[in-house]
Amino acid sequence: MEKTFKITAPEGLHARPAALLVSAATPFLADITLHFKEKGANLKSIMGVMAQGVPSGGTVVISAQGSDEAEALQAIGDVIATKGIGEEC
Repeated sequence: MEKTFKITAPEGLHARPAALLVSAATPFLADITLHFKEKGANLKSIMGVMAQGVPSGGTVVISAQGSDEAEALQAIGDVIATKGIGEEC
């Protein structure tokens, strides 16, 4: 299961928004991955997310596989929308 988002935060996915996404993903059992360009990073790893270097205007795909994948994607999408990180495509 996956969703696509456009990052609209002026600084892209820097430390603060990356930390918000990691905090949203961590409680879930599903394996959650953030894909940018041709690379993927575990969304439960702050260093992995920041290493992607996602700029403002970048498009990311967040995928989840596991028993609570739908709930995980919903929670992450809510954080992206309500915290000014981006918008669903």
